[in-house]
Amino acid sequence: QVQLVESGGGLVQPGGSLRLSCQASGDIMDYYAIGWFRQAPGKEREGVSCISSSDASTYYADSVRGRFTISRDDAASTVYLQMNSLKPEDTADYYCAATRGAWYCRDYEIHEYTYWGQGTQVTLSS
Repeated sequence: QVQLVESGGGLVQPGGSLRLSCQASGDIMDYYAIGWFRQAPGKEREGVSCISSSDASTYYADSVRGRFTISRDDAASTVYLQMNSLKPEDTADYYCAATRGAWYCRDYEIHEYTYWGQGTQVTLSS
């Protein structure tokens, strides 16, 4: 069983930065794609960024490209989402999720991510 734990959310002013962490229960980075998703109040859950398994290729939604950076620390079984230049529209609950496979992470649909963390809340004080 893969367990994921997010941390790093909080209240931040527009223009500020946060780094979210997603720690996995085991050494899964060579086998699982990891995605970051968010759900804003009254909105559908959407993909933010993801990182593929063995080749570590990445994807960013247009709304965050250039501001967010996804990375991973294989030794620590942790994926990070560095969030810079935050905007009020970034307010949401952020979730990390994992799916086993070697495809480019963007090619997986949200329902194919079978392991999910509990979420961490990011609030912009606009």
